[in-house]
Amino acid sequence: QVQLVESGGGLVQAGGSLRLSCAASGSIFSIGASIGIMGWYRQAPGKQRELVATKTSGGRENYADSVKGRFTISRDNAKNTVYLQMNSLKPEDTAVYYCNGNRLGIDYWGKGTLVTVSS
Repeated sequence: QVQLVESGGGLVQAGGSLRLSCAASGSIFSIGASIGIMGWYRQAPGKQRELVATKTSGGRENYADSVKGRFTISRDNAKNTVYLQMNSLKPEDTAVYYCNGNRLGIDYWGKGTLVTVSS
């Protein structure tokens, strides 16, 4: 089992920045296993959950077009932690941001952290 806990959400004005963190824990790490893909998704009110960014343990990154050039994903494999640096935030970035980990085809999700961008 894997548990994911997000932190770092909050209220910010348009043009501002926030950094989200997600720490993974669980029994798999005690045997040296890792999560192949970690990333972030978001869900705005009345909309479907959508991909924001992912990063593999090998370093390959993937971003939604809407955040390219503004958001940066990073991960610390030794700490089983993934981060999302969000710059130049826009009101349309307002959403609940969920951490995701995919290991051996199984998805694990955090409970989410709310990001609100005021205009």
